[in-house]
Amino acid sequence: MIYWVLKATLGSLLWVVYRPQVEGLEHVPEDGPAILASNHLAVTDSFFMPLVVKRRVTFIAKEEYFTGTGFKGWFVRTFMNAVGAIPVDRAGGDAASASLDTGKRVLSEGRLFGIYPEGTRSPDGRLYRGKTGVARLALQTGSPVVPVAMLNTGELQPIGRRIPRIGRVKIRFGPSLDFNRYRDLVGDRFIERAVTDEVMDALRALSGQDYVDEYAAKFKDKGK
Repeated sequence: MIYWVLKATLGSLLWVVYRPQVEGLEHVPEDGPAILASNHLAVTDSFFMPLVVKRRVTFIAKEEYFTGTGFKGWFVRTFMNAVGAIPVDRAGGDAASASLDTGKRVLSEGRLFGIYPEGTRSPDGRLYRGKTGVARLALQTGSPVVPVAMLNTGELQPIGRRIPRIGRVKIRFGPSLDFNRYRDLVGDRFIERAVTDEVMDALRALSGQDYVDEYAAKFKDKGK
């Protein structure tokens, strides 16, 4: 209920201010489960992409959004809980697996599940190697994967900027990808990598980004 209230109120304001320009929205199924796999250029990607989709989108969000302190921490945590975001420990391990299990539950209920295969925001606007969680979800649930390209949110909200500049947000949805031909190979790490790479190739074609065959988190660590 809170999700739809926020979408009607805050969403209406975002529509007026940022006038989203959307291509390919017809590729999002009107019913049934689907994984919306998006590149990640700005914090506001998690606002703008669900804004333009008629159905509810449930996202995985980094755990830090749920552990902040003070008023800002409370506000972000409340907002993320209100829109149904699911915390994920990006360090991996049992917490990450539990979050993917929750993703499977969302999909088993016939809903839309949003995920950033890169695992974190791009540090420089390029597209980085995808993590295989998206493949595991697709193979274990049989859900189609709809690639989503956020085209200019990184320009409107560069790293370090809290409030995005005023401008027209551009989003492009691509044709869904069906990986049911691999359903009997669930757990095969080579197949999971191949499926993930196919998703990332679709994102590269949609977004026009340069591709880096390295995990974004690893690239960020090298710069510290």
